[in-house]
Amino acid sequence: MSAARREPRHVGTYVVLSVLFLVLLFPVYYGIVGSFMGNADLNSFPPKLWPQHGLFPENYGNALRIIPLGHQYLNSVLQTAAIAGGQLLTSLFAAYAFVFLDLRWRGLWFGVFLATMMIPYESIIIPNYLLISELGLKDTIAGLALPFLATGFGTFLLRQAFMAFPTELRDAARVDGASNLRFLFSILLPLNRPSLAALGIWSALSAWNMYFWPLLVTEAPSHQTIQIGISQLQTADSGDPGMVLAGVVLALAPTLLLVIFGQRFIVRGLTAGAVK
Repeated sequence: MSAARREPRHVGTYVVLSVLFLVLLFPVYYGIVGSFMGNADLNSFPPKLWPQHGLFPENYGNALRIIPLGHQYLNSVLQTAAIAGGQLLTSLFAAYAFVFLDLRWRGLWFGVFLATMMIPYESIIIPNYLLISELGLKDTIAGLALPFLATGFGTFLLRQAFMAFPTELRDAARVDGASNLRFLFSILLPLNRPSLAALGIWSALSAWNMYFWPLLVTEAPSHQTIQIGISQLQTADSGDPGMVLAGVVLALAPTLLLVIFGQRFIVRGLTAGAVK
């Protein structure tokens, strides 16, 4: 096909991608801009796409004043760090065992791990809630994170990446007398950082956006997460949409930064084990 024929097709592709990009970007744009608008702009028809009556940065101060968003923000950070760290650690050791250790019925046990991905979370939420209640972990970070410290997806992702590891390097490490832990932390991990970063980002995004589980195991507003705080913010003052949008932007900022700065790790990590 000549370059002249390919050019219109490429232009059409860029136009479609640009339109899709704008459609996906618009809610983020309006949330950020709307958080600095007053009621006059937000309640106008047609809606204003830019502040016409000045900026209202006090929307953020009002959001932090009405409900304990500061405490809830910290709870979300601690919950996300605990879940992401736990899933990285458990997936790392489980994947290493499935690939490099001589386990009996290794394929069967790995199938059991994968089967956990087929169980809907809603079907085990009541047993998890009863366990957390009996342990006295309601209204605690441990109660928020404990049921999510292991994941079948993380084990699968790291196992696929480890299976692509050169067998020559593994054999050379064994000949040099490297133990399993030394081989894992000194050789295997540095060469699989994209997969670890991808799993960490995926775990962090999932943990940060949790809503139903934190709502179930927390009662005091100061022990809840920011996702619950946003809904409380809308109930507390539904007549001030600018303040609600300010709370939304505060909750959106960490996930937006993770996606922007971590997208290359996500792509490299998810494709690391695709080709051996």
